[in-house]
Amino acid sequence: MSTESAVVNFSELVNKNKQTLARLQESPRLLLHRRDGEDLVLTTAARAEQDQTVVSAATRMLAAMARREPGSTELLLDILPDAFPWVRFLPEPDLHAFAVELVDTMRAADSIGNSASVAQLLIAWQHTAEVYSDPELLAALTRHHSEDYGPVPDPRDIA
Repeated sequence: MSTESAVVNFSELVNKNKQTLARLQESPRLLLHRRDGEDLVLTTAARAEQDQTVVSAATRMLAAMARREPGSTELLLDILPDAFPWVRFLPEPDLHAFAVELVDTMRAADSIGNSASVAQLLIAWQHTAEVYSDPELLAALTRHHSEDYGPVPDPRDIA
């Protein structure tokens, strides 16, 4: 069995469902391309449960490791650049804040079985690191502005 996802068109699943679903014997997941929507991933319930079990175990192990003393925080801070190379652009206080927030959010997300908040947290901190990596952008965003530019328009109203 391959560890890669097989790629098929959604119409193939609709038109040749048995043959398409049989491909789950060869690959753990099927990436279904759709012309009129976001791509989908199809897997078996057992594999989805296994994936969730592994993620949950890793989360609990990371959270337990991060809370142990002494030196657990330093260890976590040491391994973060290996997992997320962009953290090298974060100032030291922000690196600590990211580490704490990551562990807390992973634990909370695991408790409800929804990792969307972890993904959002990672994207937000990566964007913060991107700002720190660009001196011109950082200067523009941290410069004191004496003027009040008024209320920010609701992005939903801009189209």
